Amino acid sequence: MKIGELASRAGVSPRLVRYYEQQGLLAPNRRPNGYRDYDEEHVDRVIRVAGLVQAGLATRLVKEVLELEDAAADERPSCPRTVADMLALELTGIEERIACLSRSRDTIRDFLARTEHAAVLSERQAAPA
Repeated sequence: MKIGELASRAGVSPRLVRYYEQQGLLAPNRRPNGYRDYDEEHVDRVIRVAGLVQAGLATRLVKEVLELEDAAADERPSCPRTVADMLALELTGIEERIACLSRSRDTIRDFLARTEHAAVLSERQAAPA
């Protein structure tokens, strides 16, 4: 498939797909004419990369995580100390962001519950996700 179809199926822009390639996160197949050619595994890879980036990981760390996942899939579990340190630091940051978001959610929920707009909160909670 071409880059546009890959991007559409993965829910990202073609520009982002090219960026992931530049960062070494994605390696497309090449046709004889030099055009990129993608398959289903590339769709899954782009979705995975985009999810990790949206979770707050820097692309350099995403690359390390993907390499660790590939090694684990090949039954070659390995994690250098430097990568473990980066992951631990990233985990701390993620946990801090989750705590901040949780406090914000609780503050907003409490505010709505104490106002005349409490029904809005009930409606949102009852609506299917």
